[in-house]
Amino acid sequence: MWPVVRRWAVPVLGLLVLAMLISHAHKIDWAGAWAALKRYPALVLAEAAILALGSHALYGCFDLTGRRHTGHRLPVWRTWAIAVASYGFNLNLGSLVGGVALRARLYARAGLDETKVGQIIAMSLSTNWLGYGLVAGALFSSGMLELPASVPLSNGALQAIGVVLMLLPAAYLLACLRWHGKNWTVRGKPVHLPTPQLALVQLALSTANWSLMGTLMYLLLGGAVPYAHVLGVLLAASVVGVCMPIPAGLGVLEAVYLALLSGSVPQGRLMGAVLAYRALYYLLPLAIALGLYAYLEKTADAAREASAAA
Repeated sequence: MWPVVRRWAVPVLGLLVLAMLISHAHKIDWAGAWAALKRYPALVLAEAAILALGSHALYGCFDLTGRRHTGHRLPVWRTWAIAVASYGFNLNLGSLVGGVALRARLYARAGLDETKVGQIIAMSLSTNWLGYGLVAGALFSSGMLELPASVPLSNGALQAIGVVLMLLPAAYLLACLRWHGKNWTVRGKPVHLPTPQLALVQLALSTANWSLMGTLMYLLLGGAVPYAHVLGVLLAASVVGVCMPIPAGLGVLEAVYLALLSGSVPQGRLMGAVLAYRALYYLLPLAIALGLYAYLEKTADAAREASAAA
């Protein structure tokens, strides 16, 4: 059933996003966007860059929860560096390339077996989306957001979605509390839940990361829109971007922001903020990720020997 739904849902969602983008593209004040970019004070861009790099650094800690969970012996700094490099590629080339394939390669090159690598990736993904469920659920269910009339979703439905989202991390915590220490086998691979304490760390890390991302966009918009609204649009754009198999979610972020905030912020200023966000959160960390990847590949043999000795 799910493969059939996914086969049709993704193209339909893609067409809807494409329609949103096309419907707004001819209205975009590109000259105003460029002018807005040039008007950013250097201090604001520096603060935004610090927030962006801080978010990427925090994401690197997601894999440290996997290190604690699996008990592997790779150094903390190397585990963190693999996660940061993978995240930079993930944002720009897609989750299968950066989030899974690159991460699996770097861990395997460092000497970890397939089972541990799978558990680390699962812990990182669960950390990210459990925090998303908590932040988005709390925000959507609070009633603080009011959707534009152009969005085919009522505010009551949005609040119901928020309640469901909040149930996911709550269920995860209860499962960790109830079944931690028990082992299952999924497709021949051993699976076990983390401790409740580690699950709380996962939620804290991810909640802080999503909040940082929202703060970055709020700063770039100059406080023209309430923080809760900026964060809500970012959360919506993120989940749409995951459903769309487009590298870097190109066009998706722009379409969602234009659809939800074009009535609150002049389009030139709005597009300027989105383009600045892309440059600071996607492209700048990608340059760092390329350097990290080159270093991790170069030192992989030494890391594997050290891991075997440990």
